Amino acid sequence: MKHSIKRTALSTAIALGIAGFAASPALAWEPTKPVEFVIPAGPGGGADQMARMIQGIISKNNLMKQSMIPVNKSAGAGAEGFLSVKEAKGDPHKIVISLSNLFTTPLATGVPFSYKDMTPVAMLALDQFVLWTNADKPYKTAKEYIDAVKAAGPNKFKMGGTGSKQEDQIITVALEKATGTKFIYVPFKGGGDVAVQLVGNHIDSSVNNPIEAVAQWRAGKLRAQCVFDDTRMPYKEKITATQSWNDVPTCKEVGVPTDYVMLRGIFMPPGVTQDQVNYYVDLFKKVIATPEWKKFMADGAFNQTFMSGKEFDKWLDANAALHRQLMQEAGFIAK
Repeated sequence: MKHSIKRTALSTAIALGIAGFAASPALAWEPTKPVEFVIPAGPGGGADQMARMIQGIISKNNLMKQSMIPVNKSAGAGAEGFLSVKEAKGDPHKIVISLSNLFTTPLATGVPFSYKDMTPVAMLALDQFVLWTNADKPYKTAKEYIDAVKAAGPNKFKMGGTGSKQEDQIITVALEKATGTKFIYVPFKGGGDVAVQLVGNHIDSSVNNPIEAVAQWRAGKLRAQCVFDDTRMPYKEKITATQSWNDVPTCKEVGVPTDYVMLRGIFMPPGVTQDQVNYYVDLFKKVIATPEWKKFMADGAFNQTFMSGKEFDKWLDANAALHRQLMQEAGFIAK
């Protein structure tokens, strides 16, 4: 009888254990080795600064058990970086931060790549563009600068930007069409280089992102003439002795009717699982909740829009079509 009771108890315990095991959810996926964080742009630019800020936030706040390693792969207007992610099919230990060169690079170069070749994770923010001039020059407003460019005639003023046939040059062409001007467009590897060249008077203006030129603006070396957006940037804390981002007028306000905003998003290789995507969506939700991220957003005057899932997919499709139209109008699509 004792043996029977013991057997029954043991059988019951085993059955309960099996049932409990079956009922418990599978452990969620997480990285098992360091994650390569691809930056399809040069050092010092907006994408580079954002990726390295993210890596720092993750490390400081212990948001991942594994480390994240930023790697610049900027060759071919970022094609090097995007192709490395496309070719890493099924590898969840590689992610890429994207700019709008996600759309422009394949169109401009003919490289065999589409944003649909990667797995979307999340939009982290939208980035603004500002018309910058050297603070030592006499132009107090964007209109004064554009009037000077017009008066000088075509190809007398140099506009610096990151890469060729990418966002900066698209904005430059749109600006030319809207104002009847013609610049010599001078491409550089990254936004950090562009800001340095403008401070040194090697170019006359740039359309850098706020984060790429904020240090030089704060130091009184550059002047923020206008922002290429429909509304002013919301940040009212002073960056310079007299100005906040909110004090910078929209270009439309000052008679320069041009606007453009840029994606800052995260993608993974094709062929990864939904669990793996979910891990990174959750990770980046934790990142954007930190005080460090909020300060970075304010310092760089970002449009704080977070998207994932179907909402992000829909945004990507709409903006791919928009960029094809902009590239066609500028004559930048590869033959």
